[in-house]
Amino acid sequence: MVNRINFSFEETATDITEPVTKFGGQPVWIDGAQWPISRSLGTPMRFIGQIAIDESVVPGAGGKMAYLFMTEDDDNFADDTWVPDAGENALIIQPNGTPEVEVRNLTTGPTARKFEEVQGKSKLQPREVIYGVHTAPGIDPEFIDEEASEEMTDDAWSLHAAALAGNKIGGTPGFLQFDEFPDEETDWTLLLQLDETETPFYLNFGGSGCGYAFVNPGASVGKFLWQ
Repeated sequence: MVNRINFSFEETATDITEPVTKFGGQPVWIDGAQWPISRSLGTPMRFIGQIAIDESVVPGAGGKMAYLFMTEDDDNFADDTWVPDAGENALIIQPNGTPEVEVRNLTTGPTARKFEEVQGKSKLQPREVIYGVHTAPGIDPEFIDEEASEEMTDDAWSLHAAALAGNKIGGTPGFLQFDEFPDEETDWTLLLQLDETETPFYLNFGGSGCGYAFVNPGASVGKFLWQ
């Protein structure tokens, strides 16, 4: 079995300025600002949230923080936001992390938002948001690869997939389409799974998609992808 941390969202009117897990607001940097820059647009990516790495999830990396960003621009389109190495998303690790994209010393930038009806406006309007989380420990079944899953009955696979679903820190990735780790050379650990349909703020994971943040052993490098 694999440790996971279940969480739910709680919106707050003021930013959370401690190094704890949150979504939206502005990053609480440990080692100084390292805001990632979109490779195609040359503009700051949008901050999605920060995850406090728990020792039970990534042994040897307790106390580190991971900061998740993705390119999202209302005026310009960026392709390949789902690709780990395309330069259109980033998982920044602190302290002692190695950024995989260009970063700049920016303390503030675009952040998570939701779209709401506003009187007198014909279109939904964006509002920046901040969410803290409530957490509870949980357990996931071990990973079953695609080849092994073909030997399972439909009912057994459905139960397995349901057990892996939802928002969580750690655990076993519940891939929507196919097995997709950032690469085959590294022993990646799932740090965060975000279900687009179960978040109270806007995410563009292709419509009803799911995002997966991974770290290497010791959490010095982070990668992100979505399906």
